[in-house]
Amino acid sequence: MAEYVLEFGKDGRPVEPDGRLDAPAFHRNHQAIRAILQKFLAGKSGDVVEAGSGTGQHVVDFARHLPGITWWPSDLNEQHLKSIGAWRAHAGLPNIRPPLRIDLSDPTWCAEMHDGSGPGKLLAVFCANVIHIAPWRVAEGLFAGAGRYLQPDGRLFLYGPFKRDGEHTAISNAVFDSSLRDRDPEWGVRDVEDLEKLAAAAGLQLAETAEMPANNLTLVFARRKISPDGGA
Repeated sequence: MAEYVLEFGKDGRPVEPDGRLDAPAFHRNHQAIRAILQKFLAGKSGDVVEAGSGTGQHVVDFARHLPGITWWPSDLNEQHLKSIGAWRAHAGLPNIRPPLRIDLSDPTWCAEMHDGSGPGKLLAVFCANVIHIAPWRVAEGLFAGAGRYLQPDGRLFLYGPFKRDGEHTAISNAVFDSSLRDRDPEWGVRDVEDLEKLAAAAGLQLAETAEMPANNLTLVFARRKISPDGGA
């Protein structure tokens, strides 16, 4: 079952004096997630945005193992932004930029994407455990922004629990989905087919599906390839 705390720091776990938060799921899934990213990013350079960085632990792990990449963490929650900044300071890595305050429900994301103070065209966007604990408009904005800001050969990596052809991939995910919808009717585990439709509207297509721990998947989206006759 996927695990997510809507706001880290309110789950009873200790908070470091500098504001660093700890997500238990990070310790279970970070190696598997990093391995997926390394397949595409190893040996490359460029800007990568993590959309919805939560505690900030993943971006530190990525930056440490992929030093040629410039990492741009982001979130909307103020306590998460503080934790991301604290983890960045604690790690002392030169390739992590200060966190961006991105509202994914806005397809333009944030002013820094336009005024020259943020990243340039993106090599990749990584987003984990976000769109099932948010209204559908967040998924819409995520894909719209990725379509707008990714380089021609860029990738969107989307990690979490997903349905396939309207069916859950595990009973635990079905239980989790029910608990999410009980909490907020706008939340819920999303279907891969519905995400492919959002991708198509943004000029992207599903390029890879990777099985991950705890009945999760990583969906990898790339630019749609146009055939000589003008079709996809």
